[in-house]
Amino acid sequence: MTKARTRWPRQRDAEASTASGGTVAADRVNAMDLETCLSACAAHSTKLVASLDRRRIALAEALRTLLATHAATVPATSGTSPLPLLRRPAKVASGSSLLLGDALMDPLLAVGDKALDCGYEDETKLALMVADTVLTQRKRSRAGWRLRARVLEAMGAESAAAAAYERHLELTEEDGFGVAAKVAGLREGARLQAELVRRLAAGCPEAREFADRSVTDSWAQGLELHARGARDEARPLLIGTLLGQIAADAPVREIQQTLTHYLGLLREEAGVAGGGGATPADRATAARPEALADLTALTTLYAEQRRVRMRGPVDDPTFGGVRWLTLGEFRNRIAGKSICLIANSKRVGNGSLGAEIDGYDLVVRFNSYRIDPAATGRRTDIHATIHKHGFNWDQHVDTRLIFGGISGDWKYSLRNRLVPGAQTYLGDESLRWPVRDIGRLSREAWPSIPTSGFNMLWLLDFLDVSPRLDLIGFDFYESGAYRLPAAMRLPITSVHEYTSEKAWVMERAQSVTDTRICLR
Repeated sequence: MTKARTRWPRQRDAEASTASGGTVAADRVNAMDLETCLSACAAHSTKLVASLDRRRIALAEALRTLLATHAATVPATSGTSPLPLLRRPAKVASGSSLLLGDALMDPLLAVGDKALDCGYEDETKLALMVADTVLTQRKRSRAGWRLRARVLEAMGAESAAAAAYERHLELTEEDGFGVAAKVAGLREGARLQAELVRRLAAGCPEAREFADRSVTDSWAQGLELHARGARDEARPLLIGTLLGQIAADAPVREIQQTLTHYLGLLREEAGVAGGGGATPADRATAARPEALADLTALTTLYAEQRRVRMRGPVDDPTFGGVRWLTLGEFRNRIAGKSICLIANSKRVGNGSLGAEIDGYDLVVRFNSYRIDPAATGRRTDIHATIHKHGFNWDQHVDTRLIFGGISGDWKYSLRNRLVPGAQTYLGDESLRWPVRDIGRLSREAWPSIPTSGFNMLWLLDFLDVSPRLDLIGFDFYESGAYRLPAAMRLPITSVHEYTSEKAWVMERAQSVTDTRICLR
């Protein structure tokens, strides 16, 4: 028999804590005062000293930023001393609790994001504390609800996570982060998982006798019997373990581990590919059409519930018959055409160039662009966007270019965020990251992460097939942002270095006005 690593289901009591994955109510935020949260952040920052884990290094930097911001703002807002970094402050009266001001909001949320990215239990607890702190003072915070939902999902509390995601959706107008698809995936995944377990239990009625027993004991005893060849005796114990986990509301990841292992045992018994060894008697039993059909149905259910949890239900896997564009094909589509690139700046939003913009052969817009016909024009022929959010992905355009630095993350976003029928042409991987992959500009040559606008502009300049190439409203955010309302809270991120991009543009400019930079 092929040996596999044994994962033992954990026994849970009725008072399982939220930090370890017990039942969590999405609509009942654990009240958390800001001072307690900041104290926990300060204490956690000391644990990360000399860490070599890149995710914890990123968290440490976020914690330093938060604590420095707090130290700079406390004297001006409360007249108290800054929070000590290396010791827990004395308990203060309830009337003197700190308020979560705008200056601390983004740094605190950044800590929650980086803590969740770490994937460790201590950091997950910290992320949950951050979310609860935000929602204690700002009950309608979209970012707070989304962070809490992501934490609950990571903990395996999917029902609570879906409810928190839905609370986020109630508070926002544009679903730029694909939350609706995430909720649909969680709900459908839970339904398919329940159907899979129901089928297993229906085929083994005696399993219910073991549902109330210790899941660890049942699983261990079942595996021992299975290893000795007593598979008919093992089956009720193993399926009973699943029923016990579900009755105890175990985290989804633990139920998934049990399902994975049990279906592996079934495949082993059937002697199918990837299932390990099987006796001649097993093969004779599995060869019956009904036995193979049952195994195929169970495996299909299992695969589908895993898939929809990752990417949500997809009605049209071909995304409306989208046609992929290579670098060469994209060049041919833009050759000989006048092109304007429209910045998401207040200079555009406050202007009146709509008719002129619509007069170009091709209009390019970026990320969370906002349409005001008189100011911005009506048309969008090419939508260039970073893969990390889904603003405007539902707006129909002829061509959509999605940029991303890491191939795996880029592909994941395409699978989860593309809207069927919203684009005719889609850039393939040859157009994924132009500045780095086509231009071969290394981090040494260009240290900062190129923006979507710069990737697009660099690509058009490199191809050099457009008789007219104009930038409208490109003041590199000197006038502020003009985006979809739901995107206005997104910071103008510091990972981009706009000064270098501006210098690159000005070196190539043929003429410059307050609103227009002509490169051709």
